[in-house]
Amino acid sequence: MRVKFFKWLTNVGFFALLLFSVKTFWDALPDHIYVKVGDTLSYDFRVPVTVSMKEEEVEAVFVEGRATVMNKVEPSYYVTCKLFGVVPVKDIAVTVVEGEAVFAGGMPVGIYAKTNGILVIGMGEVTDIEGVKRSPAKNMIKEGDYIVSVNGKPVEEKEDLIELVHKNGETTEVIGLFRDEEFIEVGVDAVLSGQNRYMLGVWVRDDMAGIGTLTFYRSDQTFGALGHPINDGDTGEMLLMSEGKLYETDIIGIKRGESGNPGELSGVITYSRDSYLGAIDTNSEIGIYGTLDGNLSKLEEGEYCEIGYKQEIEMGPAVILSAVSGEVKEYDIVIESVNFGGYEANKGILLHVTDRELLELTGGIVQGMSGSPILQNGKIVGAVTHVLVNDPTRGYGIFIENMLEH
Repeated sequence: MRVKFFKWLTNVGFFALLLFSVKTFWDALPDHIYVKVGDTLSYDFRVPVTVSMKEEEVEAVFVEGRATVMNKVEPSYYVTCKLFGVVPVKDIAVTVVEGEAVFAGGMPVGIYAKTNGILVIGMGEVTDIEGVKRSPAKNMIKEGDYIVSVNGKPVEEKEDLIELVHKNGETTEVIGLFRDEEFIEVGVDAVLSGQNRYMLGVWVRDDMAGIGTLTFYRSDQTFGALGHPINDGDTGEMLLMSEGKLYETDIIGIKRGESGNPGELSGVITYSRDSYLGAIDTNSEIGIYGTLDGNLSKLEEGEYCEIGYKQEIEMGPAVILSAVSGEVKEYDIVIESVNFGGYEANKGILLHVTDRELLELTGGIVQGMSGSPILQNGKIVGAVTHVLVNDPTRGYGIFIENMLEH
């Protein structure tokens, strides 16, 4: 009886370990990869799986962390990954592409964005004409809401909101707003303040400005930058944008990063026709995108680079392009790990800054360097997106193919 129990326990333990291994390797493997027509690629996923092509069942042998198969000329197919060559773990979609090359950036850009509506960044109190503090919008309007109308009349700027609220006076204000991408209307009774103005008691913003780095642009002048969204500094949420522009900027100061205290670049943005570089048409989780249709003589010409896909990335030396010194230069980094199956699209690459000059200038990665291209073996493979707060010499990057999916 005891022998049977231990045998049962051993079997349970084996299957539990197997399930854990399958789940672990599932998370470590990508859902989708790109390969270039005619290339023989090594699918180096750094987990002990064999790879076979589903239709032709051409088995790829796993040797010292690598499984190699020849790609096909069809536009797409699947490969199956098997644990120890036996247990199916995951099917990976493979898209065959002609390959692409882009101009790598590294230049700092001034970013101006206009909100799509009036963004509520906080709630406040209004001191009425009797000296009593009141919160008229409490529980009706929330931080992160976008106010788009007052009593049916559209508002695009803060001044529109202020004037319409005051004009309607003590009448209940019907405030139209977007909350979580849904349009709703709420009724708010404005308060007559001690300044003899009717007010809602909300802090609002209708635009923002900042500094980032241009990641790439194509020969048709379309561009991608940042590798992450423009977020509002108060709400922390991705900004809903009605329009945006890129401008020339000059870096005038660097606050070095320290453990627990991220650094940042400071610069001067010149809002003039001569300094206008291009229009932003998309703010997304994987970057900002648009067209360079302005004065391109203000931009340095980028290095023309082939795209390096994530399965081509090697652990070890690479460089980033940045203009923290006033001109675009290469700075040495080490790619420490690659997260093929990561759930955060812009944290696929873990990198470590090793360049002595960059460390002396910035302490590592600082705000404003987001979008700095990552190059390895002459190819652009990603862009810097985040810094580790407790270690500014380390940070994350996004795979360039993710940015190009836009």
